[in-house]
Amino acid sequence: MFIRTESFSQYIRLYPFVTALLAINVLVYIVTGLPIHASQKLYYSGIGINYLISDGEWWRLITPMFLHAGLMHLLFNMFSLFIFGPELERVAGKARFLTIYLLSGLFANVASFFLGGWDFSHVGASGAIFGIFGAFGALVHYTKKAFPQLRQIILPIIVISVIMTFLQPGVNVIGHIAGLIVGFIIGLSYFHPKRIISWR
Repeated sequence: MFIRTESFSQYIRLYPFVTALLAINVLVYIVTGLPIHASQKLYYSGIGINYLISDGEWWRLITPMFLHAGLMHLLFNMFSLFIFGPELERVAGKARFLTIYLLSGLFANVASFFLGGWDFSHVGASGAIFGIFGAFGALVHYTKKAFPQLRQIILPIIVISVIMTFLQPGVNVIGHIAGLIVGFIIGLSYFHPKRIISWR
């Protein structure tokens, strides 16, 4: 279910939105990591810094989900998107997958703004990634009897991810939990039994 066996060309053709998000995040990381002033300025112009958002720099509620603090940060998030994103894009549909991803990331940043404190700052796609987990949680809620294997796979992943959120230093706990909740709520709407057509 979450084992990727597609060729590179098949992956791009079958999961264009996941592919686009992977490419955007990697490209942004490369561009903002160049050892030139313009790249560093671009990076710092996109960080979610609460007091600057309060001053009217509203784009910082969006841009953090495309920025990463380091290579391992990028690789962890993109690996999760690479593994779990395709199945959600297939089941939910392309537009709905993108809605789950972007709204989860957005509201994770909004929650970080309202709950994180005046000087709080953050970057990363983790809120959106947790939104994917939340959406799968909603799917498990509706299909736990029909697809017990999904429950056995996704629930431990969600539990471990939440536990690691509280154990690892420097993690945006607010963003992770908010993204998870938003993804779950949207998933409850999208995956209502009357809307589910099939699960391969």
